[in-house]
Amino acid sequence: MCGIVGYIGKANALHVIIPSLQRLEYRGYDSAGIAVIRDGQIKLAKKKGKISELISYISQLDFPAFSRIGIGHTRWATHGPPSDNNAHPHLECSGKIAVVHNGIIENFLELRKKLERNHKFVSETDTEVIAHLIEDALKEFGSFEKAFEFAVKQLEGTFAVVSIFSGEPDKILCARYKAPLVIGLWDENGNLVSSDIPSLLIFTKKIIPLSDGEIAIIKENSLEIRKDGFRVEREPIEVPWSAQQAEKSGFKHFMLKEIYEQPHVVTDTTAEFLSRWDELNLGEFKKIIITGCGTSYHAGLLGKLWIEHIAKIPVEVDYASELRYKDYIHKNSVVVAISQSGETADTLEAVRKAKEEGLKVVSLVNVLGSTLSRESDIVLHTNAGPEIGVAATKTFLSQITVLYLFAVFLSGQGRKSKMLYELQKIPEKIEEVLGLSDFIYEISEDVSKFKNALYLGRWISYPVVMEGALKLKEISYIHAEPYPAGEMKHGPIALVSPSTLSVFVAPQDRVFKKTISNLHEVSARHGKTILITTKNADVKDAWKKIEVPEVDEFLSPFLTVPVLQLLAYHTATILGHDVDQPRNLAKSVTVE
Repeated sequence: MCGIVGYIGKANALHVIIPSLQRLEYRGYDSAGIAVIRDGQIKLAKKKGKISELISYISQLDFPAFSRIGIGHTRWATHGPPSDNNAHPHLECSGKIAVVHNGIIENFLELRKKLERNHKFVSETDTEVIAHLIEDALKEFGSFEKAFEFAVKQLEGTFAVVSIFSGEPDKILCARYKAPLVIGLWDENGNLVSSDIPSLLIFTKKIIPLSDGEIAIIKENSLEIRKDGFRVEREPIEVPWSAQQAEKSGFKHFMLKEIYEQPHVVTDTTAEFLSRWDELNLGEFKKIIITGCGTSYHAGLLGKLWIEHIAKIPVEVDYASELRYKDYIHKNSVVVAISQSGETADTLEAVRKAKEEGLKVVSLVNVLGSTLSRESDIVLHTNAGPEIGVAATKTFLSQITVLYLFAVFLSGQGRKSKMLYELQKIPEKIEEVLGLSDFIYEISEDVSKFKNALYLGRWISYPVVMEGALKLKEISYIHAEPYPAGEMKHGPIALVSPSTLSVFVAPQDRVFKKTISNLHEVSARHGKTILITTKNADVKDAWKKIEVPEVDEFLSPFLTVPVLQLLAYHTATILGHDVDQPRNLAKSVTVE
């Protein structure tokens, strides 16, 4: 993995592919490359490091100034370390076929062993076997399309494969199995292919997502999709995002911009859900199973609290990476799958298991046309717009907005519920929280001096501290452990010392006094504490205190989470880290 772009058409391929790859930088990567066809030859350039280093490298080569077809890739290492040789695209022995690939070829060692008898490998990647497989099949079939299809059938694992052949420079071939791939239709200018929608937005909003097992033949003025030898007809989808939404718009980082977009996100997500209120029909069920990974899992934990309290329906929350291995799933259940991208590998596998068990699947997803949205019975669009920063921020608030509304819907209280009235006040209160950014920056200067932190909260604030600790880990690289505050005395208190930071989230709710008692225990042991609470909380011995507006106790996460996001953001920037592209992380985890 990580990012794929291909283009064929009237424009200069280099000037289409490079900007598109730059739109994929947020996914995380360690190297980049491009291959174009010019005068019957493939010209290749690839480099370890950032796209800017690739551009500099191209300027030093005798690289074609103009070409009408090409493919590009940003790599996130899975097989073999980051290096120039391991970067994509990969060529076969003759240098006439170029391949880029996302995913993991599980049988690549077996394939490579067979191919090494007659082929020379120059990389450690699993991707290079695909190029050599096509090379062998081309000798047998004499047709690029037949050779490509034959090669793909030999692959086991997950893959999105895009390839060009200098002998047939009028087409790009693509195949997908459990890894995202989207075709972009650029009117008379040609056609594109990418692993992610934001890279297409500067050229087109018209897309056609590929499904598992499909092969696409992309030409300048045509597109053909096949599956099992039969032609597939599919209408384009109009993406409701603009290219401007995927730009920083004056903010220093995408993450900061996305934090500041959250008041509008809550408003837009609420409007989207209410517009579909009357058409939702889940049928009969006795239990809800919520599943997701990372931030989406934390959103699910809040969803459980709201649904069980408001709708009185039992809810189970499982990591998708664990749910898929469960031997028993309650038959009379509805599965709610949460994924920002709609392409998270473990979440998709959990959904497929649920479908095999005959369960209805409701998805909360931000990307229309994604695999999860296509494989679900009901789709609840989170409507956050493109999120470029790797660390989830606005998509978390959009997810919990949908889950809160979902709980009210399931309760049967209707759209005039007092709870909806309270939710409509939230965007203005988030604006107040964002106004604390400079104050939070000052506290972050102290946070940046710690190497370890405990994040503690009870009841509705426990999922909040889980999300807060994850944000700090992701972008500041400070070790942070979330715990229910009530569990502090069962082990974590042994870590309390002046060199360990303890962050408490304790709005003035039903468990406020108990959480503050835990804070006193930490202070008594000379631990440094940061308290995030509501205004006018009478707490004397917190080292630092951040106050948010008062709100209904069930809605406090909408205000305490942005504080934790800003705390992590400012701490990371003080430490000099790249908050939009933190090390070792990818935006969409499309491999297991």
